[in-house]
Amino acid sequence: MLPSPSRRSSLCLLRATSALLRPPPLLPHVQKTYRSSRSRPDLPGSLSFRPRSGENVGEKLGPSLVPTVVYIALGKLRAELSDPEVLQSLALTRSRFDQEWKQFTKSVQLWHKRAAPEAVSLLGRRGSVQERMRHLFYAQIFGSQFTLAEIENQKAVADLRYPHEWYPATRAMSRTVHLHVGPTNSGKTYRALKRLEEANTGIYLGPLRLLAHEVYTRLNAKGKACALVTGEEQRFPEGETQMWSCTVEMAPLNQELDVAVIDEIQMIGNKDRGWAWTQAFLGLQAKEIHLCGEARTVPLMKDLCALVGDKVEVHEYERLTPLAVADKSLNGQLAKNLQKGDCIVSFSVLGIHALRKAVEKATGRKCAIVYGSLPPETRAQQARLFNDPDNEYDFLVASDAVGMGLNLSIKRVIFESVVKSNGQHMQPLSVSEVKQIAGRAGRYRTAHQAITQDLQDSSTVAPPSDPSSKIEAHQSPKDAKTLGYATTLEAFDFNYLKKCMSEEPEPITSAGLFPPAVVVERFSKYFPPATPFSYVMLRLHEMCSLHPRFHMCGLKDQLRIADALHPIKGLTIQDRLSICAAPTNVRDEDEMRVLQALAKCIAHGESGNLLDVPIPLEVLDETPVPGRPYLLQLEQLHKTLVLYLWLSYRFPFALTTRGLANYAKKLVEDAIEHALNEFNFTEASHARLQRKRQRALENHEQPKQKELPEALGDEATVGIPPVVLDVLKDVEAFEEPEPPVDDLETSHDRPFQ
Repeated sequence: MLPSPSRRSSLCLLRATSALLRPPPLLPHVQKTYRSSRSRPDLPGSLSFRPRSGENVGEKLGPSLVPTVVYIALGKLRAELSDPEVLQSLALTRSRFDQEWKQFTKSVQLWHKRAAPEAVSLLGRRGSVQERMRHLFYAQIFGSQFTLAEIENQKAVADLRYPHEWYPATRAMSRTVHLHVGPTNSGKTYRALKRLEEANTGIYLGPLRLLAHEVYTRLNAKGKACALVTGEEQRFPEGETQMWSCTVEMAPLNQELDVAVIDEIQMIGNKDRGWAWTQAFLGLQAKEIHLCGEARTVPLMKDLCALVGDKVEVHEYERLTPLAVADKSLNGQLAKNLQKGDCIVSFSVLGIHALRKAVEKATGRKCAIVYGSLPPETRAQQARLFNDPDNEYDFLVASDAVGMGLNLSIKRVIFESVVKSNGQHMQPLSVSEVKQIAGRAGRYRTAHQAITQDLQDSSTVAPPSDPSSKIEAHQSPKDAKTLGYATTLEAFDFNYLKKCMSEEPEPITSAGLFPPAVVVERFSKYFPPATPFSYVMLRLHEMCSLHPRFHMCGLKDQLRIADALHPIKGLTIQDRLSICAAPTNVRDEDEMRVLQALAKCIAHGESGNLLDVPIPLEVLDETPVPGRPYLLQLEQLHKTLVLYLWLSYRFPFALTTRGLANYAKKLVEDAIEHALNEFNFTEASHARLQRKRQRALENHEQPKQKELPEALGDEATVGIPPVVLDVLKDVEAFEEPEPPVDDLETSHDRPFQ
């Protein structure tokens, strides 16, 4: 019998030949889980790296940048993985870890010596080099253990081409879908809500807690006993619940309903949160489903309705008030050009506070303030101050939180900048973002005005023009006095605003998808017990098969949370899946420590008393200090309390002091409101930020240079196992998420039961 060969490293690459092949030809795009390149390890060829035509990687990266960046990441990763607790969780002895790490670093050295495209692509993407290296190492340890039969079984479980079959009870129903489409401020959501009020049972699903709160208040004011269910708050009326108002991730899919309203349906195409809209649309057991959003969703939603056998009707709306681009910008002059009802939109907390002080100094009037990291209750209170015509709050400075979820009496929207950070660099707003924000100008009426008028007119109900739809099809009269305008603060942004307002936003061609918990649990059974959950999710993400009308939503933060939870024993797959969806900033070490402490309480069955968790409640005892650092401390404390509340609803037997957390949260919100009135800023810092944005816009308008290689060429894939290629080529799973601008629900949790 011949001796069996020793196991080679799964990352080992074949020796390069001297021949240089031409770049692979471009093939027609095939939609498959957002992969940026194709995998053809069967093709022969050289491993040598040859840049694309006209591309000079050396000029972009520098001759020493690849090894420097990669080795720094390797050093940090080894220090982290060498921890005895981590080694034990990976079922690795010290000697085996040293052996595996030696093989791994040899492969990495081979990469950068040959300027291999996979090494270059690590730096050419926005994702973390260290995170990708971690999962490459996991692929070496665990990926090489799969047999062919196991791989085939994994592929069978990862077949997600028929997501509508996940909801058999819903498929047994006959549903009618009403599409209410039109621009911002066209009354489409108002008409859908009027139909909801007429129903005996129903639900509203929105993207933000503020919207859910608003509809919850509206329905209760109409005498409809309504429940409120969001990620961090749940309120139920006495007796049987007939109406629901929820964030879209919390949809009760096992509830039979007469009418359902799903707001902002264009979010179904979002790369991160689109799965929640898809889940709600496919799973809601409602006789009528009313979808409200942009007209560009119509082709996709018609296809999805045909896929599941639902009847569809389209209702188109026009703006209730005209919207126009102003003749010119403010040219940087606030004092001379501001008018009562103006809203200045900025994309940084520094800019928001700087503008607030500048406006109040220039006009002598008060200025309300709204941005994403403020608690929703504080934002709602600031919105009420701005909407009240009888006080001295004449102006509003806000982030793009105004584009979705807040009803504000805005006469003119002023863009401080048309450029914002995406987490890594500055980039101009998209056409849809510009139109969404600008569309808030000339608001027809606020939520308070709508509720008041509805109560006065409750005895008069206009007959619908279409008896089968039961929808009020008449439009409210347009009022010339409420003409809305959009402009920019600086002259150099004005042309870009005009350009975006004259264009149509990009079409939505696919709906987001995320595998349900039962699929993840089945898939995880094909892996050894010590396999990191992050690698299981990444493997499922890469192996799944999808229908052309669906795309897999990115993992992003879930991978980092999963790695942070890996050493904690006692958590089930369902526990890990739920905690990975928790609303936390993975780049904040303090928040991650709190998350780990709460996860240990859940795993060990301990009582997670709020006072025993490392949450910095002592900030409330500090003397308030004017300035951003103190306000930032309060905002971070508020986020950790929200995290505690969010988990307490999913693990109530472990996190038992929800009442105390709610009380502390209210104290923090009061402290934030007080700090807002004492905040100061640095004008020089704001000026530097403005110059940076201007340069970013100028660079965007110049001819784009060719990007770094986004994919491995065929000639570089020989000898690399498919499990490693999947990790190298996955862009979405490692891409940095955009910083949150509002209280977005980021849960991948199960529907509320």
